[in-house]
Amino acid sequence: MDTVLDLLKDGGWMMYVILTVSIIGVALFFERSVHLYIKLKLNADGFMQAVLAHVEGRRFRQAIDACKVGSSHPLVSVARAGIMRADRREKEIERAMEKEMLRALPALQRRVGLLGFLANACTLLGLLGTIFGLMEAFNAVSDASAAEKQDALAGGISTAMYTTAFGIIAAVPLLFFHHLLTERQEAVLNEVEGGATSLLVAM
Repeated sequence: MDTVLDLLKDGGWMMYVILTVSIIGVALFFERSVHLYIKLKLNADGFMQAVLAHVEGRRFRQAIDACKVGSSHPLVSVARAGIMRADRREKEIERAMEKEMLRALPALQRRVGLLGFLANACTLLGLLGTIFGLMEAFNAVSDASAAEKQDALAGGISTAMYTTAFGIIAAVPLLFFHHLLTERQEAVLNEVEGGATSLLVAM
């Protein structure tokens, strides 16, 4: 712990900015993970098989009951919207399901893009910290004696590079987290689109 604190201190104030951004990013990842992986958890194939079996047998009341599952997955609300209009024209059924899909998109996409932004911000803040550190190092060299200039410059550059290294170290996990959430987003959307298409065909 002392070593970490010493590195933060040696790297200057920008190290604390990067640390703050990375902590926000990690917290954001856990919050979004709970939503996308836990609240939206659903065996989409099993759910659609049960719903389609009732729809194909024209048992629409049972199909609606099959939508009563403990999940916030948008496929559930999309399927329910379609089944509730089983006696309507195909265009009305399709429009109702599309409306539910569009309603679910904001919650599905919320703050995931911000995680990618924070990852890029860590890298850029690291570079910015290095520039500030180099400026301070050269200012220190200009005020140092001839014998002290080499040591002052070497120490200043070494300290300035800490922020670049720390920025990259913080950015890499955030980029990985962003990739995981994006993949989960796309998987949920594919499940919704595939389920809606299958339901429309069955009805």
